[in-house]
Amino acid sequence: MRNKKLIPFEVIQKAVVGEPEAVDAVLRHYTAYIKSLSMYKGHINDDTQDRLKTKQVEAILKFRFDQ
Repeated sequence: MRNKKLIPFEVIQKAVVGEPEAVDAVLRHYTAYIKSLSMYKGHINDDTQDRLKTKQVEAILKFRFDQ
């Protein structure tokens, strides 16, 4: 039985090697969470949102399974 709240392992593997569609799928999965973290006085701060997305992509590309 598959948990629909989790990103499939295959997508994570592809994202780690830099496949654009997989990286985008991971970003889409966390869009609501990133927006909630970007809220300031009831509005989404676009600079904060962009910074969080950039940091997430950097973390995805640095991730290693072998450690």
